[in-house]
Amino acid sequence: MPESTPADVPARPSVLFVCVHNAGRSQMAAGWLTHLAAGRIEVRSAGSVPAEQVNPVAVQAMAEVGIDITTAQPNILTGEAIQASDVVITMGCGDACPIFPGKRYEDWKLDDPAGQGIDAVRLIRDDTRFRVEKLLSELPPG
Repeated sequence: MPESTPADVPARPSVLFVCVHNAGRSQMAAGWLTHLAAGRIEVRSAGSVPAEQVNPVAVQAMAEVGIDITTAQPNILTGEAIQASDVVITMGCGDACPIFPGKRYEDWKLDDPAGQGIDAVRLIRDDTRFRVEKLLSELPPG
């Protein structure tokens, strides 16, 4: 008889993207993963010091590739969000992200799009896509 899955174990992998303001890098990464995973991954994003709104240049850059992140809102990073995630991807948040055992952590070195023009943000967007595609290839099917 197959083992049953405990009710508190997610049926699909969960990824949390974290950056300081949760307004650029983490929002673009969440947009890419949501788009590319087509529902098979639970996607979250948060920031250690969230901004008031998502960076409009990041929104524009993602819209250029057909991904709408206009409804995304910066969220505060909580221990609960980390505990509920299988994979935590940090992007320049330093020691602000608590470490919990049993989680997969990666730190992506990506330029911050804050204050950057559209050409620079396009490069960050494209680098983020490459990293998200690699991450997606490493995750179990949901």
